Amino acid sequence: MAYEHILLDREDGVGIITLNRPEVLNAMNRKLCRELADAMRALDADDGIGCIVITGAGEKAFSAGGDIHEQRADDRRYTPEELDRMSDPRWAYDISASRKPTIGMMNGLAYGGAAVLSSSLDMRVGCEDTKFRFLAAAYGRINSTWSLANQVGWPIAKELLFSARVVQAEEAWRIGLLNHLVPRTELRAKTMWLAKMIAGNHRGAVMGVKALLLEQLGQDLEAQFMAEKHYTTHVMRGAKAEDAFTDFIARKGRG
Repeated sequence: MAYEHILLDREDGVGIITLNRPEVLNAMNRKLCRELADAMRALDADDGIGCIVITGAGEKAFSAGGDIHEQRADDRRYTPEELDRMSDPRWAYDISASRKPTIGMMNGLAYGGAAVLSSSLDMRVGCEDTKFRFLAAAYGRINSTWSLANQVGWPIAKELLFSARVVQAEEAWRIGLLNHLVPRTELRAKTMWLAKMIAGNHRGAVMGVKALLLEQLGQDLEAQFMAEKHYTTHVMRGAKAEDAFTDFIARKGRG
């Protein structure tokens, strides 16, 4: 598959995926998500890869989240049922359930869908410009119920999901949303130090540890994911982009 919105590299047993739409803060449209899912499958199946790193292009954002302009156009063009058939929300679950350890190289903000993606990863390394925002409750949607609590525990996850507030780098490190917090100039080196150390270990043992950790969750990861999907499809459908992102639309997409 030829990629338009991501970059895929391999280095010393580490697969590196870069979300590559810096002109829109690496906003995640359908094509980017499809490419990300495809690259993850390729790396997961590659016996030469022992760890996978995901990051964003540029210095401002890991990703600003879902592409609001695309969502807004889709809301006008398609019915909710058509959107359900077009969408593939499992990409975040599939990333989380990857056999290989995954690390987020958090080079900037991770809001909305990008916060979901980051909480789907096994580990995160950040810098002073890293910040997260689990935005869904602010605009009439639900996500991350199946991923965030597994990273930071229920009390903190509840606060971040209920409040939809910004989590700055220092707090993210303190609560365990970041495994490491380093100056931006050291971000890549620190991330690759960890990734290469993992990739250098026995592949079967590392993947076995991850499989057991996922298996031993109180409820398996897919059941948690499917519970959220069922609720947001049949109980409370997410708000349309026109209603959810009024401030963004009023600014015409400017920051």
